[in-house]
Amino acid sequence: MPLPFLTADRAHDDDAAAGADPLGYEDRDRWRRPYRPGPWRVGGAALLLLLASYVLFSAMIIAMAGSLPAAGICAAVGALMIVTAVRLVRIGVEVSAQGLRRIGLLRGTTVRWQDIAAIRTVQQPVQWLGLPRTVQGQAVLLEPVRGGAPEIMFTTHGADFLGHAESFERAADAIEGWAAAHR
Repeated sequence: MPLPFLTADRAHDDDAAAGADPLGYEDRDRWRRPYRPGPWRVGGAALLLLLASYVLFSAMIIAMAGSLPAAGICAAVGALMIVTAVRLVRIGVEVSAQGLRRIGLLRGTTVRWQDIAAIRTVQQPVQWLGLPRTVQGQAVLLEPVRGGAPEIMFTTHGADFLGHAESFERAADAIEGWAAAHR
């Protein structure tokens, strides 16, 4: 069952769009993710939603037992888990004609294309699924015009690309293509 995520490779899924724009976008002013959420990210969010359903079900049982303050606390925890699962799926990089947006769990940053000196793929030690353990892999780096240390946008061993090297290459090429077209 295909999920209707707005991604750059959605054009590759449609046979009718075979001759379309290589970046896969009709509306360049709309923020879109140039890759699909990976299985680790979607699986983590699904597990969190499963736990949230248990917490909300327990809130219903507690409310029927007569303890409304405790049921309210359980319902609030369940709602927080649902919001966290949605944010977990949204984590990543989005592009548009305005610039590049990096979305984290709690906040996001937007960088205009004019403020980006280079976007490149490098071979370096990267974190495995965001944990402290590092392994050898590839990372897409954003080098700002103002100088300073380059920012890691995403890696081959992140939740979106672990075990999917071809998806990483496609996403890196799409972002580098956007940077070349809009700088």
